[in-house]
Amino acid sequence: MSLLKSISGIRGTIGGSVGENLTPVDIVKFTAAFATIITEGIASPRVVVGRDGRISGEMVQQLVMQTLVGLGIEVIDLGLSTTPTVEIAVPAEKAAGGIIITASHNPREWNALKLLNEKGEFIDAAVGARVLELAASQSFNFSTVEKLGKIISKDFLDLHVEAVLNYPLVKKEIISKKKLKVVVDAINSTGATYVPALLRVLGVEEIIVLNETVNGQFAHNPEPLPEHLRQLCEEVVRQGADLGIAVDPDVDRLCFVNEDGTLFGEEFTLVAVADYVLSQRKGNTVSNMSSTKALRELTLKWGGLYTPAAVGEVNVVKKMKDTQAVIGGEGNGGIIVPDFHYGRDALIGIALFLSHFAGQDKAMSGFRKNYPNYFISKNKIELPAGVNLDLLFDAIEKKYKKQPINREDGLRIEFDQDWVHLRASNTEPIVRIYAESDLETKANNIAQQLMRDIGELSLSRS
Repeated sequence: MSLLKSISGIRGTIGGSVGENLTPVDIVKFTAAFATIITEGIASPRVVVGRDGRISGEMVQQLVMQTLVGLGIEVIDLGLSTTPTVEIAVPAEKAAGGIIITASHNPREWNALKLLNEKGEFIDAAVGARVLELAASQSFNFSTVEKLGKIISKDFLDLHVEAVLNYPLVKKEIISKKKLKVVVDAINSTGATYVPALLRVLGVEEIIVLNETVNGQFAHNPEPLPEHLRQLCEEVVRQGADLGIAVDPDVDRLCFVNEDGTLFGEEFTLVAVADYVLSQRKGNTVSNMSSTKALRELTLKWGGLYTPAAVGEVNVVKKMKDTQAVIGGEGNGGIIVPDFHYGRDALIGIALFLSHFAGQDKAMSGFRKNYPNYFISKNKIELPAGVNLDLLFDAIEKKYKKQPINREDGLRIEFDQDWVHLRASNTEPIVRIYAESDLETKANNIAQQLMRDIGELSLSRS
């Protein structure tokens, strides 16, 4: 059981002890702290709240909304929604901020509060530190009965879908002419509502939805990784579909499956979308340090500047703003289109990807051949109790001192054309080890060597 506090929000397992898990007491105090800070000085504050389809979602949302009411705040309740929809709704409603109730890709026993500022973007580290400090002190000032807030229910699905449809680079006519047959794995969450709604307005001819009951009883591990998508791959082939689409429970990540049941590769979701965007408008790109080098190569080909960022959406967004990037995101299938909104959004990602794919006379497997076959070995490891991660990384850096090293986010080591990135997860109590090479075996070997280094050096320091 865990409670994690990071740039990815307040995330934890439901039940258990206060302060060690995401209990009702923790939900109330973190909500109150966040709302107190973002509504400071606002006469009639408003906060947008939405949730994914998790089992605990309704319970958590009621606690969040009633806490906000108790603080005298007007709540815009989106109910079952998506992370990007809430992000869009915050500025549309002129709200002081937003709270998204979702643990994203984590298993069903987890939930979280994702916290947004008035722009519908994730709060930065400074505001996050203030939230944690105020939550610890519990110095809240709740409203009297005459000044309690209220809850207004709204549905932003149509507004979100219409905004995607009206985005200049989305080509509905081209997609419609392709007469696509698409299988969607909605992982028993709100993607079951939002993704088909988008595909219908884009003119997709036939849509088959797997795991479409929105009940949080995830049919498989909800992270859209290859080992979790066998059902989707098999159904694409069985249905004779043109492609498959998988999203995570809060619909900010996506990946695609080719017509032959092979994976397009979640790392290449951003690469393909960036290729399309850069072909239409020149500019720069950003992805996090754990993402494929293919984006950098593609950006240079189109005459732009590529900049790496620390892992975490808020870090990527900051670098995108700093470099005026026209497209960016993360290799986990998170697409950020800055003139749409500064947040990962599977819906705009789907529409841009299909606009690109439908404009070519190729099946998905042939379309995939437009891009290189790089392999990223994605691994994670739990550290022995008491190990100081910074000292451990210092020791690894010393061992590989002849290689180019980046310590901006954990530890990233360059090996000629290959790389490995080690960092503490923002969302789980683990260390992630990602390695990339042009050969799968080589990427795995690099990752395994660093995992051995971690094990050996951890023991020597424990």
